[in-house]
Amino acid sequence: MTVGSQVQGLLISLQSIDAILSSLAVKTEEREAREAFHQSALKTRTIIKEIQKRKGQIEFEEPEYQET
Repeated sequence: MTVGSQVQGLLISLQSIDAILSSLAVKTEEREAREAFHQSALKTRTIIKEIQKRKGQIEFEEPEYQET
């Protein structure tokens, strides 16, 4: 398994976590819990963006992603 494919798997997991947190933020009635879920989802999205940038760098650097 390449580093690129591991990072792709990580992104899929993070996107799933983001969806769950967003869903909980909408469904939760308690204001503090709703805000905590919302803030966690926002932090997760920031991490996703950073990992996506890094994935692009990895794909550029790893030989198996380069055309021959």
